[in-house]
Amino acid sequence: MQEDLVRLLFPREIVDYFDCTKVIEVDGTLNFHLEELNVAPAGYMQEQLESKGFLPEIRVQDFPIRGKKVYLHILRRRWRV
Repeated sequence: MQEDLVRLLFPREIVDYFDCTKVIEVDGTLNFHLEELNVAPAGYMQEQLESKGFLPEIRVQDFPIRGKKVYLHILRRRWRV
């Protein structure tokens, strides 16, 4: 059910490249935690890249949902060629 909700709320690009690991509501604020999938970026051959963990988390404020603040906590992969 959570995946269906994410598909309704976010653009297709986010759903295609990120996994929503958890959704937390704290003091009227919705926090969506997104983790980049282990899929090589376009233009690189899979065998040339190696995922080396994650970059520091970034937090982006999004449009409110039903009067609640929304923050996206995004973890992007660190790639090594």
